[in-house]
Amino acid sequence: MRIRRTFPIVLAVVIVAAAIILAVQLRKHAPPEAARLLPGADAFFYLNLKSARRANSGKELPAVSHDPEYERFIRETGFQFERDLDVAAFAIHYPARWPGGGSGGAAREPRFSEVLEGKFHSERLTDYLRQIAQSAEIYHSVDIFTIQLQGRALRVAVLSPDTVAASNHDDPAVIQGIVDRSKRLASPFGGPSLLRQYFKHVQLASLAWVVARVDPSAPGASAWNTVFTKPATVVISGSYLSPLHLTAEAVHLRAEAFSASPEDAHYIADKLTLFLALTRTAETSVGTHGTDADVKALFDSLKVRQEDNRTILTASMPFTFLHKMVSESSSELNEPTAASPAQMPAKSK
Repeated sequence: MRIRRTFPIVLAVVIVAAAIILAVQLRKHAPPEAARLLPGADAFFYLNLKSARRANSGKELPAVSHDPEYERFIRETGFQFERDLDVAAFAIHYPARWPGGGSGGAAREPRFSEVLEGKFHSERLTDYLRQIAQSAEIYHSVDIFTIQLQGRALRVAVLSPDTVAASNHDDPAVIQGIVDRSKRLASPFGGPSLLRQYFKHVQLASLAWVVARVDPSAPGASAWNTVFTKPATVVISGSYLSPLHLTAEAVHLRAEAFSASPEDAHYIADKLTLFLALTRTAETSVGTHGTDADVKALFDSLKVRQEDNRTILTASMPFTFLHKMVSESSSELNEPTAASPAQMPAKSK
């Protein structure tokens, strides 16, 4: 009798535990919430600055030079991107006339949609947007501000106290779709189809990742022509956790190219292997950075392999090398040019 009474309780506990495990697994393989709010697009970029600061012992990102308009933005909104931005998710819309088509409609150049998470002061930000916007509309209780910027209409919506969305896509339905998705309960099954298909290949705990369709015949794709001869999908991610040792001493880079056939993947692997061989030979003969142990460790860690229709490139970038890169980039950004920001005329208000 005791067994009959306890069996339903045990069964219920097992079912609940299985449901929790399933939800956790689905969450682990689902794109982050900011990325799930994005519209369908042809490429996606994600940057987790909050995790990057944590991996950098909590230090803030290096300061950059501020032009007058950015200084005004900081002063009136209280938000500073390098200090207060936690997450940035971008969708890139290729023009429809590009080879293979795109989600950008009749635009002649790529358009962008983005979702930003951070420490916003929503009331101050809304007041600022109301000042600079040419028009505003209310969509499902959310203000959508339209700002004319470089001949394009940039639409901005404050979704919550910590989330802001923007898009310069010509179709207003794109930003409206982001608003709609933000009002639904978060679902691990949500997000753009391209992300749902390829996000499982993004490394765990990635500080940044890219998922993109690549067509070497598209305008502006000359950088891909040396490696790709046919369309492919690439997934690039950088994680501070090693898949084997779970160390946080380096950023572990992984780039995968998904081709239409194993033959295409073999061609890409051969090109990458040749490129790495030439680069290592040049480093050895010229002696560039020969005394920099971090650079040598990075080049020594580069590996290429092929698995069916996938080409995989991996590397390990020491944090010390990353710090050097960021410091050098920061000094270049803050280096005065012929006309410093303080000397530049401010835009009329």
